[in-house]
Parts: sequence; structure tokens; C-alpha cells
Amino acid sequence: MDFNFTEEQDMVRDGLSRMVREQYGPEERRQLIASDAGWSKAIWGQLAELGILGMSFSEEDGGFGGGAIDSMVIMEEFGKGLVVEPFVPTVVCAGGFLKHAGTAAQKEEHIGGIVSGERVFAFAYAEPRGRYDLANIETTAKKDGGDYVLNGHKAVVIGAPWASHLVVTARTGGERTDAQGISVFVVDKSADGIVTRDYATVDGRRASEVYFENVRVPADALIGEEGNALPLIERVTDEAIAAQCAEACGAMKVAHAMTLDYAKQRKQFGVPIASFQVLQHRMVDMYTEYECSVSMTYLATLRLDADERTRKEAVSAAKVRVAQAAHHVGQEAIQIHGGNGMTDEYAIGHYFKRLTIFDSEFGNIDHHMKRHIALAS
Repeated sequence: MDFNFTEEQDMVRDGLSRMVREQYGPEERRQLIASDAGWSKAIWGQLAELGILGMSFSEEDGGFGGGAIDSMVIMEEFGKGLVVEPFVPTVVCAGGFLKHAGTAAQKEEHIGGIVSGERVFAFAYAEPRGRYDLANIETTAKKDGGDYVLNGHKAVVIGAPWASHLVVTARTGGERTDAQGISVFVVDKSADGIVTRDYATVDGRRASEVYFENVRVPADALIGEEGNALPLIERVTDEAIAAQCAEACGAMKVAHAMTLDYAKQRKQFGVPIASFQVLQHRMVDMYTEYECSVSMTYLATLRLDADERTRKEAVSAAKVRVAQAAHHVGQEAIQIHGGNGMTDEYAIGHYFKRLTIFDSEFGNIDHHMKRHIALAS
């Protein structure tokens, strides 16, 4: 199997890596996440100008003909800088729904705005009682004439404070946990009846609790077939998991490098702590965890276009392995840094927070372990 990247992908990686190093250093990021906005529209605009937001869309849809591999390359570089701009909610999630099931009119209306950076999306799928089950939906969308009327509550909607539009999962039929009766809608966040409560997350991003109170959306806001959207939702979330695995790999690589550099400088008993064999072993273990995570991420990304069962098995295996590695690398980095690692001034603490939170997004280790076992049995 050929794991070499194309010349174009290498160019994207080099350009994005340079941009992240120059504009997303630890101090710049610290100031950014502490600002009222919590993100940079200027950086989002630069990503659009560089073609980053359009890399994974086909040329027919107004993009540059890439796919999941391109998103993987991009997300790994974002992970190295702990970039908070909403690439996954906007490009991977909203873009995924539009690519796989959007009508020609929906693609024309939204994808151009995503590629240009003018439209920002958030994926409103999680609910307070959902427990990682994508079919556990209480938000309803009831047909009323030529419209749908949405009511419900979506929890921890990442990037929602910055979004112009939401992609919302809602129940158009069936009972709370039924696989059938689930639909997906594109909703303008400024629509009447939408109420949000915005807050900062532990890892420096922004999220919202989103409440829908008789929110009326037109019938053409429906993506895909009414009542049969669960397989589509599972496919898009699997693509998001693969992208975030790449992000975690980038963060782990930097966390390991920071820890190694610190150990070479920090002295005890008159010598650098990097000379202590027990710490050498621990740092080698960190690097091994990172390399295993890269391999699992590559495998999951390459299997996103396989049959449903193969895709799910690969993605769940990757999520379990990468999340375990992220916990290990983050905790070891903090341990070796000592008390300094927990201070806001040291960048390693920010990497620890992001690597820790990674486990809880789109299903944690236990959830994906159970899914993988069920598929393999």
C-alpha cells in the first residue's frame, strides 16, 4: 500500500505548517482564546484564501478535488498548533452532509460560501440524554404545510457561537431511540425561535447549548431523505472522527517534542533529567503511542469509502487506540514537566487539555470499544 502523499498535499502541508508556526504560537493562541470572539475571522479568511476550506470538495462542487486524505493532512497541522477555528464542524461535517446527500440547489447555495469562508457551520447533534447514541434524539421536526417546525435542545454544539448556520438532526417520526424517523436539516442560526447559551470549553474552544422553540424551516432545508438519515449521520460522524484522530496525532507529536526538549533543559542533581533512564523509557513510550496512532489514523481514513461495516470497524478501532494514546501522551507530558505543566503559561498544559477532551467527542473509548466488538462478533 502506498502511503506517500501527492506533491499537492505536501505543498498544502508545508504552507499550512508555516502559517500555524508564524501565526498560531502559544502566546498568540492564548490571547486569541481569551478574547471576546475566541477565534480569528482573519485566520479563517486566510484559510479560505489558501484553499484550505475547499481542498476536500470536488471540482464540480466548487472545490479543489480532494477528499478525506486532504482533511487528514490539514487536521494534523491544526493539531500541532491547537487551532480552534471550526474546520471540522464546517468543512468535514456540514460539507460532508452536503457532498453525500445535498441537492444541486443546496450545494450551490452553501458549498461556495464554505469554500470562501463566508459561511460557518456547527453540527447540532448531541442531546443531554443522548449518551453518544446518534439515534437517541428527542428534538422534533414536525411537518406544517410546506415547512417543518423544530423543537428541542442540542447540547455542547462546538463552534455554534461563531456559526451562521446549523446542521441539525431531528426526529420526524418514531420513538426516541428508533433508528428510523431521523432527518437532517440546514438551519439559519438567526431564525426566529433559536436561543443559544454560549460558553468556553476546557480546551479553549467555544460551544453553545442551542434551544429550538417552534423554529420554522422550509422543506428544502431537509438534507437527504426524510426519516432515513441515520446511515448518513453515521458516515459523516465517522469522517469527523478520522479527522479528529489526525488532529490528535499532530497534538501528540508536539507534546512529545516539548517534553523531550524540557527534559533536556531541566536539571536535577546537576544533570538534565533526560539522562535518567526511567524518563527515557517513558518518552520512548510516548513516541511509540504517537506512531501507533498515526498508523491507525491512516487506516481509518483510507477506509472511509469502504463498505459500512469495514468503515465503522476501522474508525472505532482508531478512535479507541488514538484516544488511549492521547490520554497516555498528555498525562506523561504533564508528569515529566512537573508542576510547571499545569500552569497556563506553559503550552504543554493546553495540549494536555485538548488531548484529554478528544476522548469525549463523537463517542468515547467505551462507546467505540462496544461498537467495534458488536461489529466484529
